[in-house]
Amino acid sequence: MSAPSELPIFSAAGKQVGTIALPEKLFAAPWRADLVHQVTTAMQANARQNRAHTKDRAEVAGTGKKPWKQKGTGQARHGSKRSPIWRHGGVTFGPRNERDYGEKINKKMRAAALASVLSKKAAAGEIILVDSFGLTAPKTAAAKAVLEQIARAASAETLLAKKANAALIALPAYDASAIKSFANLGNIATEEVRNVNPVAVLAAKYLIIESPAEAFAQLATRLA
Repeated sequence: MSAPSELPIFSAAGKQVGTIALPEKLFAAPWRADLVHQVTTAMQANARQNRAHTKDRAEVAGTGKKPWKQKGTGQARHGSKRSPIWRHGGVTFGPRNERDYGEKINKKMRAAALASVLSKKAAAGEIILVDSFGLTAPKTAAAKAVLEQIARAASAETLLAKKANAALIALPAYDASAIKSFANLGNIATEEVRNVNPVAVLAAKYLIIESPAEAFAQLATRLA
């Protein structure tokens, strides 16, 4: 399935106010599952926080005194109660928080993966364009009403019914009113276009882009 050559642009009231051509560089890239998998797993690894940590014999609390003399007791020889073979002793080969799970991602790979994901979303009809949400103050009720109008206009019923990961809203710039308005909707995430990445796009059913002309220009710059 190929992506359409253009998409309609809707207003906050759910009316079509125009159309815009989809740049081939952004929305006509082939689907490369292997590349997308490599980039997304690497990004998730880079975001991983390593908190698991065990103490070795040098870190556990306890005395360093020899439990008993070396010979003559009939017992096995031991040098410390902090030994890993003792109860409450140190842990051998346990998880340590010094481990770094990060992976290197080449810029061209990241750009190609993003173009591939955007193209797949466009081909599946899961990209919705909005000229402006018109949210001048943080109001969840207003944000929900806008989404309802847009969902009906774009025939995206799942946007209203999905309880999680319904949509990622890409804003052309930081907009505190819009971000705070959508924050209380648990199935909606917001992100600036300059920070949109394959993981965030794939996590949501729909990608809603505000001010598409400006957003496409920013995406094209990122992929250049």
